[in-house]
Amino acid sequence: MGLLSILIFLPLVATLLILVLPTSAKATYKYIALGFTFLQFGLSLYLYGNFEASLGGIQQLEAYQFVEQLSWIRMDLGAIGKLEIDYLVGVDGISLPLIVLSTLVMLMGVGASWNIDKSPKGYFALLMILNTAVMGIFSALDFFLFYVFYEVMLLPLYFLIGIWGGERREYAAIKFFIYTLLGSVLMLLIIVGLYFSVINPVTGAHTFNMLHMMNPANYVDGSFFAYIANYHDVFGIPARLIGFIVLFFAFAIKVPIVPLHTWLPDAHVEAPTPVSIILAGILLKIGGYGIIRVCYSIFPDIAATTNWWLALIGVVSILYGALNALAQKDLKRMIAYSSVSHMGFVLLGIASLTAEGLAGAMFQMVSHGFLSAALFFLVGVLYDRVHDRYIYNFRGLASLMPKYTAYVAIAFFASLGLPGFSAFIGEAFVIIGAFNAESMTTGVPRWMAIGGSIGILLSAAYFLWTLQRMFFGQTRLQGGQVWKEALTDLNTREQVILFPALALALLLGIMPSLVFSNLNASVLQLIDLIKPYL
Repeated sequence: MGLLSILIFLPLVATLLILVLPTSAKATYKYIALGFTFLQFGLSLYLYGNFEASLGGIQQLEAYQFVEQLSWIRMDLGAIGKLEIDYLVGVDGISLPLIVLSTLVMLMGVGASWNIDKSPKGYFALLMILNTAVMGIFSALDFFLFYVFYEVMLLPLYFLIGIWGGERREYAAIKFFIYTLLGSVLMLLIIVGLYFSVINPVTGAHTFNMLHMMNPANYVDGSFFAYIANYHDVFGIPARLIGFIVLFFAFAIKVPIVPLHTWLPDAHVEAPTPVSIILAGILLKIGGYGIIRVCYSIFPDIAATTNWWLALIGVVSILYGALNALAQKDLKRMIAYSSVSHMGFVLLGIASLTAEGLAGAMFQMVSHGFLSAALFFLVGVLYDRVHDRYIYNFRGLASLMPKYTAYVAIAFFASLGLPGFSAFIGEAFVIIGAFNAESMTTGVPRWMAIGGSIGILLSAAYFLWTLQRMFFGQTRLQGGQVWKEALTDLNTREQVILFPALALALLLGIMPSLVFSNLNASVLQLIDLIKPYL
């Protein structure tokens, strides 16, 4: 078993240990989860440190690293041909930064779960299954395998929200499940269509290999998703355009984009703090990753002709999310809408089809991953103490919780794109990429870059206004003296969870090359794949 498989399935070993141990040993469950997740984080850092940055990956298997390929399912289907499914995993500059991010956020999630006392066996077992699914999604290069991990991810999240969530947890869990399942079912139809359209050039069998799907030469003449010269139409719409739109829809639910975002605020508000951390820090990034890995790499011809619309959706998400965040009175809901806005930058950067924009989109995903995790953890700290998140019920917290106030201020300033922090780098590169796109004939006008800039201004407004309302001025609490006694400052465990995320925001703001160096070759490779169709 290779290092990448160990990284993927290590949490599954933790799950088995947790399930085998009796309930009398429930105090050990969190230590098992923490130990295995920490080991996984260390392994991801080892992979990152030994990554060869000059190899691009994308559509070339030989340019992927830590590759493992095993025959998984082989079946003779008679006249249809042979069924060929592989266990094929590998990483490039697009997937590896997100794997490292995921292991860090999962570590924060386990740390935030320390006081979970309701059915800890089930809780930590589901958390570790979710961990395995996420690692598999970012590593899979076979579309069938990718889909299996994608579906496995859905069930643990449904139960984590539905069992350990707030008062309206069942509603939020069902809404999340229906949204995601709708995207999954539609995705499956396209995967099957691609399977029957693509052949393995070596064996001649139909294949789920995603890299073969990225090569026009592997499409069967006259097949449903055959390239431009052999387009099939469905009601006058090219089949490849339909395939792109359906897959984009499936991943856009996860990003999420407006108007497919309505599950997110409900899921965040009702989910327990650790699940909110994982939702914002990892799950939203799966949407952005899927658009790059699947939509743009398998359908580069359609990506080149639809990027104006995708950029527009990105700008609408930036502005709509920011304006909604400005109007919120629930702190957790405000941060949920800020995620919609910040993930809009990811879509705008991807749609720019420029090196700066794509690199900025990837950097923004990494930066938003750990910053949003820190923000949701900070909300959870307040909620754990007084079971309230209503912004107007708090005033003058700085005098009661000075350490907490300092961490919140740093997280807010980092998230609003203050120079010196990671979010500034991601958003600046996206704006630069979108601004340059018009001169590079990729079809994205400069007014969209201006729209993104207005989103940055609005994010400063809602973060600073919230900081002023809750933390400064004369102390006034809705709960009076009872709240005053309950609002103790951050303890050591909470600071240990928060410090690495905020330190990383500063480190990547000063040294963005830590991400860009391993990312650059893959970004250029993706642009080269799409460029012939521009």
